[in-house]
Amino acid sequence: MVFWEGYVSDEAMGTFAPILVYWLYAGLYQLLPPLDNYRLHTRREEDDKNSVPLPSVVKGVLLQQLVQATVAQGLFLELLGWNLISTTHFFVVWRLTSKANSLGITVQPSIPVQIVQIVIAMLVMDTWQYFVHRYMHQNKFLYRHVHSQHHKLVVPYAIGALYNHPLEGLLLDTFGGAISFLVSGMTARTAVIFFCFAVIKTVDDHCGLWLPGNIFHILFQNNTAYHDIHHQLQGLKYNYSQPFFPLWDKLFGTYMPYNLVKRPEGGLEARAVKAMKDYLNHNNLSVN
Repeated sequence: MVFWEGYVSDEAMGTFAPILVYWLYAGLYQLLPPLDNYRLHTRREEDDKNSVPLPSVVKGVLLQQLVQATVAQGLFLELLGWNLISTTHFFVVWRLTSKANSLGITVQPSIPVQIVQIVIAMLVMDTWQYFVHRYMHQNKFLYRHVHSQHHKLVVPYAIGALYNHPLEGLLLDTFGGAISFLVSGMTARTAVIFFCFAVIKTVDDHCGLWLPGNIFHILFQNNTAYHDIHHQLQGLKYNYSQPFFPLWDKLFGTYMPYNLVKRPEGGLEARAVKAMKDYLNHNNLSVN
């Protein structure tokens, strides 16, 4: 039993809840006070380095979400009413229907099964996004004409988490989400949980703040500072993994660790370990 049952279908929630959650969570970050002592970049850096104004970012995100909603609705409608055992390329999973039966009861797998499905979806999404993301950096045409739009936000912030070229949004996020959903075998109801969590994680990774007690910073190596390295010039060809684990970066040699250092003027800086060593050597300093 979920709070929307009887009011909104699982398919509609799976489509529109992640969009609502995106704007609520990103909006929360937008409404916070400056919090200069926890920022990974100064406000001046954000103004000077980012070449896209906020209204354009908002329009770009809304366009991507429109595409995502269209694909999600089409996918859910296609699968609506299935009650089959589906064999995927990697796993055999139960495909339980999310369509209410004649008694109005939604068939839903047990909690342990849902957890396994969510973990599978996380790994599939990470795999898809790593290789597509990396290829968009390696292919000069795709980087120049497609992926560079996201990197116009040199200093990431929460609302810009999904600011991408429409083609990138379709290939990286929308297709990645659809494949994760299909391979995991999750129902539309479980998908609501998974995609809302994925959206919150993505927004947090772009928030630009290192807040004490942030659960994502505690549980995930792939976090705000990790992704901030990727947006810096020296980290552009590293830390491609998103949104959950740095697994593929570590396996393929694109993992760049970082240190958080305090800026003299206040706040923090995520500094790549290589850059950190160069900085210390240049200033005849050492790490205690």
